[in-house]
Amino acid sequence: MVNIIFIGPQGSGKGTQAKIISEELGIVHISTGDLFRGLTKGELKEEVDSYINKGSLVPDEVTIKILRERISKEDCKKGFILDGFPRNVAQADLLDKITKIDKVVEINIKDELAIKRISSRLSCKKCGAVYNLETNPPKRQDICDKCQGELYRRADDNPDAIKKRLETYYKETKPVLKKYESILITIDGSQEIDKIADQILEKVR
Repeated sequence: MVNIIFIGPQGSGKGTQAKIISEELGIVHISTGDLFRGLTKGELKEEVDSYINKGSLVPDEVTIKILRERISKEDCKKGFILDGFPRNVAQADLLDKITKIDKVVEINIKDELAIKRISSRLSCKKCGAVYNLETNPPKRQDICDKCQGELYRRADDNPDAIKKRLETYYKETKPVLKKYESILITIDGSQEIDKIADQILEKVR
């Protein structure tokens, strides 16, 4: 069993790598967005919706409640990968109370590359698949390979908005790495996707 956290700035490819590594190791990939979307009914869904509908962030305590419920399921018994959580030290402290983390993978890239990659990002309106004109282009222009849905560029995927998100990452998320120094693996995210995956697998196995 191995529980892993993936951390990295926007555009580092951590979501892509989390999917690859979860398949290779046969463990569950959990992103916070999927966690919220996965709630179909019950009190927790109502609670989350009450924040999202107001345009507010879901409080850490509520996110941890949902996460605790998710990782208690049978498919997480062999381990899991957390992608997008914890985003700050307070969340990391709460995470400590519900589970043990074995490895933390930091995928590192320079700001210029992050901006270039995110500015080239396209998402599918239908199934949510993400493509990148630089590293992972669709086979047909503006058409999703998976569902043939229309691809679009998010309004906040522009250089100024990306710089603000990177500032938040350095201020709030980067300090989390100090907490996990003894189990931290740092990978150069500017390499080819396959090469990054091979390096991660070598170090987490």
